[in-house]
Amino acid sequence: MNKEEQIKLIEDMQKVVEQMRLDDIEEDPETAEELFECSCCGKTKMLAGSIQYGKYRLCNDCVLLAETGLAIGKFKNIDELVKAMEDTRLQEMCEFIKQQEKRENN
Repeated sequence: MNKEEQIKLIEDMQKVVEQMRLDDIEEDPETAEELFECSCCGKTKMLAGSIQYGKYRLCNDCVLLAETGLAIGKFKNIDELVKAMEDTRLQEMCEFIKQQEKRENN
């Protein structure tokens, strides 16, 4: 797959993933208010647009990473993506702890 094809694929997937989020909200508006911790990036995100891949639930942003990464052959499965995002999850956890300490000290 050449660079132009990859860019087109990514643009198409962005539209699909955004539509998934909008469809979820239309079907059940509460999914925009329900939050969960993404198994991939570690951030607290809205349930709308998320997908369960086996034992992992990925937020809408990570679904985009997953689907495009799989399509262009960056990785073979979701486990590889989750492992590759370990540093991002750890940074998110550290930031959460720092914010919690600030709240407790004020």
